[in-house]
Amino acid sequence: MNKISLRDMKKEATAHALSNAAFDLARERGLDGFVVEDVVQRAGYSRRTFANHFSCMEEAVAAVVAFKNINDAEQLLADLPDNVAPIDALYQLLLTQITTGLLRKLQELVLLSKQNPTLEPYILNVFRGLQMAAQELVNDLFEGRYPEGYSHLLVGAVYGAVLPVLDGSINVLLPGQSTAGSPDAIAFEQYLDTVFGYLRNGF
Repeated sequence: MNKISLRDMKKEATAHALSNAAFDLARERGLDGFVVEDVVQRAGYSRRTFANHFSCMEEAVAAVVAFKNINDAEQLLADLPDNVAPIDALYQLLLTQITTGLLRKLQELVLLSKQNPTLEPYILNVFRGLQMAAQELVNDLFEGRYPEGYSHLLVGAVYGAVLPVLDGSINVLLPGQSTAGSPDAIAFEQYLDTVFGYLRNGF
């Protein structure tokens, strides 16, 4: 697993600053309540820099969840015992990658997309990026030890199970959310345990 260069880190930091500014403005004013000029002024960059990183406002807003340093995940997987099962490695990876903060931002993006449908493809794209990063890490860890397609099926099932949490299809509370108004809701950790229980034991 290759470490990114200093130049790439600076480029990512610039994109992240622009994306954070766009996301904050979308939360404050709605997606139709600001323009690129507002984003670059808030982030302290030029319109040209924005254009070097993003094709449109929707892409910039959605990218707020795309910048997750995988070094922690790589270290976690490197520290796992040699005989760990892929499903256990994926469980630990998911807990490292999909943090409470990331889940909240994803949920806010989904709510924004209900008012602005043009945002949805970009959200799905960055979520797919998170899934692909997990796929690559699992493939690296278990290279050649399981049949081709096994890790794709496993990772796809797990990340697919997160989507209904984000769009509210199932009543799951994120860490720190109150049960007030949702007495039948289950905690996200409990939901994850149920999902992985199904995957370990069958449906």
